[in-house]
Amino acid sequence: MKRSVEEHAERFSEKATEYDDSKSDEYRACADLVVSYADPGSDDVVADLGAGTGAIALAIAPDASRVLARDISEGMMEEGRRKASEARITNVEFAYGEFREPNLGDVAVDIVTSNFALHHLSDDEKREAIRVMAAAGARRIVLGDVMFFGEPDPEEPFYSPEVDDPATVGTLVEAFTDVGFAVTVAERVHDQVGVLVAERIGSGEEVPGAE
Repeated sequence: MKRSVEEHAERFSEKATEYDDSKSDEYRACADLVVSYADPGSDDVVADLGAGTGAIALAIAPDASRVLARDISEGMMEEGRRKASEARITNVEFAYGEFREPNLGDVAVDIVTSNFALHHLSDDEKREAIRVMAAAGARRIVLGDVMFFGEPDPEEPFYSPEVDDPATVGTLVEAFTDVGFAVTVAERVHDQVGVLVAERIGSGEEVPGAE
């Protein structure tokens, strides 16, 4: 991570009220795909990590039993809570949580989602975050993010080298494979934006590499 958790939290809190209006068409397309591929059932508990203002969590909520929305920015979560209240959505819980310590408690999670957040971590930190997602017990993980399908180009608008650290698609696929998941979808939205869908292989009782 090129900046501390606290620095990222402050940066996003400062722009929380304008965040939704500032997003690109590619971001919105990615979010729509994450919601579609998550496809929760009425009994499913979804953990949305890096939830921000709730773009994924609030869209998924009507189809899920419960959504655990976790973020490091209190300002972003306040926007999410406001939007949930306005929409009268009551089954989304916004609370502090980091990728490697998501603060999910003892809740059994069925699906994990994340959109445009994991790219702030280094590749090793991403691997650990994906291991934690797998250890939560989910059968499906849906990741929308800045990711490289080809050679990275810092002149493109989807990441800033000063604060972002996107991975290649291959690195992310390997990380999922290492914890017992098969990537069944790798959908390109842009050369540097995509959605991965990873499905658990086997019973899910153990996660490779977990202590």
